Amino acid sequence: MVENKDHLFSHLAELRTRLMWSVVVMVAASILAYFFVEDIYGFLVKPLADAMGPNDSQRLIYTNLTEAFFTYIKVSFFTGCFVTFPFIALQIWKFVSPGLFESEKKTLLPFLIGAPILFFCGGALVYFMVLPLAWKFFLSFQSSADQTTLPIMLEAKVGDYLDLVMILIFAFGLCFQLPIVMGILARAGVITAEMLASKRRYAVVVIFIVAAFLTPPDIISQVSLAVPMMGLYEISILLVKYMHRNTPKTHHDAT
Repeated sequence: MVENKDHLFSHLAELRTRLMWSVVVMVAASILAYFFVEDIYGFLVKPLADAMGPNDSQRLIYTNLTEAFFTYIKVSFFTGCFVTFPFIALQIWKFVSPGLFESEKKTLLPFLIGAPILFFCGGALVYFMVLPLAWKFFLSFQSSADQTTLPIMLEAKVGDYLDLVMILIFAFGLCFQLPIVMGILARAGVITAEMLASKRRYAVVVIFIVAAFLTPPDIISQVSLAVPMMGLYEISILLVKYMHRNTPKTHHDAT
């Protein structure tokens, strides 16, 4: 009983240490990012600037004295979280790997490597594809005085714009974790490839509902998220089928 209690306390101490290191690295990365926040801001607003075109009257505004400062703080923290995602995944792996068999380590290690890669792929899809198409769509509603008597011009707040961009990047990054989640559920015996294939129609409906909630209210952004997610769902089916095909062999090696 005493040994079990000591073992539990040692695990909790290790968990606390790894959480503290994750927070320290994230805070350090956020502080470092603040020194380059203007460059990061320029990077995040470039899709909007490109969509606006070479027009000196286009700008982002702030209506509160502290808004620009706290927006820079949020951008720095967002950058710190984004770049430390692989480090946090590594800390999770180091915490759980000592309690795993060798065959389980070989099974879960690809998921650990794939999670940051898929997260960055989701963020890249937002930046290079979704944002340029979405911003062109929304800017098309601007009009001149000749068209609508009083012109309709965008006066976007810098805080609102960057909040939307950061939410979209994180939302796409998390949605791109679908194969990772499916693979872990399959490894735990919760789902099978046949189950996923038989529920494909319902999955498509759920994917489009999720896309509608996570993206701006235009068909371009929704389809831009829904189509990759449907592709990831099909990849998940193949992944689960492959894992089940190799499960008996893995168990035999473990014994």
